[in-house]
Amino acid sequence: MASGTTPAKDVPAKGKLRIAAAALAASSIENYDFFIYGTAAALVFPDLFFPGHSPLAGALLSFSTFAIGFVARPLGAVIFGHLGDVHGRKRSLVMVLLTMGLGTTLIGVLPTYDAIGPAAPLLLVLLRLVQGIALGGQTGGVILLALESAPSHRRGFFSSFALAGGPAGILVGNLAFLLADLGTTSAAFDAWGWRLPFLASVALLGLTIYIQLRIEETEAFRRLKRAATADEPTRPAPPARRSPVLEALSRYPRRIVLIGGAYVGINVTYYLFMTFAVAYGTNDDILDMPKSRILLGVLLGAAVQLVMLPVAGALSDRVGRRTMMTAGSVLLAVWAFAFWPLLNTESPVLIAFAFVVGLGLLHTTMYAPQGAFFAETFPTATRYSAMSLSIQVASVVGGALAPLIATSLYAWTGTWVAIAVYMAGVCLITVVSVRLLPETYRKDIEEPATPGPDEADTVGAA
Repeated sequence: MASGTTPAKDVPAKGKLRIAAAALAASSIENYDFFIYGTAAALVFPDLFFPGHSPLAGALLSFSTFAIGFVARPLGAVIFGHLGDVHGRKRSLVMVLLTMGLGTTLIGVLPTYDAIGPAAPLLLVLLRLVQGIALGGQTGGVILLALESAPSHRRGFFSSFALAGGPAGILVGNLAFLLADLGTTSAAFDAWGWRLPFLASVALLGLTIYIQLRIEETEAFRRLKRAATADEPTRPAPPARRSPVLEALSRYPRRIVLIGGAYVGINVTYYLFMTFAVAYGTNDDILDMPKSRILLGVLLGAAVQLVMLPVAGALSDRVGRRTMMTAGSVLLAVWAFAFWPLLNTESPVLIAFAFVVGLGLLHTTMYAPQGAFFAETFPTATRYSAMSLSIQVASVVGGALAPLIATSLYAWTGTWVAIAVYMAGVCLITVVSVRLLPETYRKDIEEPATPGPDEADTVGAA
């Protein structure tokens, strides 16, 4: 790894790849931990933690606890964003990994309603809050770990490895549930098989130790610290400042709101693919398909997305972030009206096709540039806090409510059309927000530690 005086663009290729691999691994396991909850919420939690209700009512209660994790994510963004902007990206990420590992492992040993009564869902909610706090701080940490160590002309490519942790985590998580389902009887799966994917999160401990010992702090943050101590005479040391979160809110409110809007469509459609579609396909009151059929579709879509993310990230380095995100959002809005009818056929081939196109290709087109685009929008001193806050607040009104809204829309209308309209609507929110932000892929993010007054948001600024 390069020394503290080596610019990011001069970091050896081996060092860049090691950082990208660490970001991918951290993001993968974090997302695995967070998203297996969504799969369990669709498959087993209604019966195990909310017995005595109809299938749809049980699904609504289960998805309510799923949403609670999102409510905690802004708190995680504030806590770990502050830690990351003040004490370093690496230190924040290590704390995030430990928090997530603890919360997920404890879910794996949690007694059910039949064992301890109402205390079971209450403890489930508490542990879901722990997961939400951890993921709220994780997103910004892994993206900045990769992006701030990448050459300027390849930031989209390198940051896509951090984003690839989403589909990688889903891929491994759904594979874990699929193997548990195929390797146990239905009764054994409900009794203990569902716990195995949660207990596997102990792998976070080894990764945490590796990052602590082998990965260095990003060059952008080290340069910020050198400027703060006046080690670089050509850069003025910044004055004492407020909390990075408060600084970001006061200087860049417009950017934070627009980045949140850009994230809404990405987040909502992702959770509809990954979580609600599983419930839609397996719920007794809707399609009542075998678990394996819909999980295989999700697995194929996630596998294609995992492969295509670096390709789409590299393409965004050539054509721009806004172009990619706009195209992906518009095309996915149209595909929403084909996706649900394809699921309704109950054909394994057509279900796989629906996920490969919708998730693997179109969602990837809007998802891959987001890490670089969002990070490049803010200066180094507040980048972790501002980006994390934008994303996590949007996730509360986006992904947190997506399964609940979709389930309610279907219960109210009895048709997939309302869900497709919902998907298209959030995609259009992303389009509008992206078009109101400036392009960033050619921006020099190695700016002075303290931005000048002209860099703050002003009325009517781009």
